Amino acid sequence: MSTPNNAFNLFIKQLQESAFFRTMAEEELTAMVMQAKRLSFEAGDLVFEEGEPSKGLYWLESGTVKAVKYSQGGKEQILHFIKPGHTFNEVGAFTTRPNPASVVVLEPVTIWCIPREAIKKQIQQDSEFAQMVIDVLSDRLRHSVSLIEDLSLRPVVSRLSRLILDDSQDGILFRPSWYTQYELAARLGTVADVIQRSLRKLEIDNIIEVERKKIHILNRPELEKRAA
Repeated sequence: MSTPNNAFNLFIKQLQESAFFRTMAEEELTAMVMQAKRLSFEAGDLVFEEGEPSKGLYWLESGTVKAVKYSQGGKEQILHFIKPGHTFNEVGAFTTRPNPASVVVLEPVTIWCIPREAIKKQIQQDSEFAQMVIDVLSDRLRHSVSLIEDLSLRPVVSRLSRLILDDSQDGILFRPSWYTQYELAARLGTVADVIQRSLRKLEIDNIIEVERKKIHILNRPELEKRAA
């Protein structure tokens, strides 16, 4: 198991490869994140809730979490799953606004939190870093617009086909134990019964093969047509 020092060195190395921090010198980056805290959570824990004051920018070292919005009736819309090597809560970290969504732990995770004041100071001192922040936040905005477009204009089977294509590796979508049909439905803005019927339809048409922990793509060109 990594010692705290080894974990911090690995954290610095990973940040240097990220979109936000790749323009920063190692000395500057190290100085900025000296106040970062390394946190651990278990499945089902909340990293933070929507509407809370933001503590800073989060970096996922290991495990998986999901960013979600909840309706007043408790309906869940998954914005995206977050995997190791990615930052999250950029809006809360780079602005004075509260957390725009909740983040829920899906499996044991280790997370670093860089305090918002450290981020703010770097933005004020480093124009190149500030420009990088603007560029990456613009990409996040495009993702949000795309999500709204999918939910509003495309049928479930089309959204499901696109998700399988985007998340698969070498023709296989791997499904960890937490990746249930409920989670899949919440990500696509529908319910589990509709997901089950859509998966079954794609399987009957010999486009995919569904196993307990895997979805195999059998006919990629046809799946791309369904996703269009």
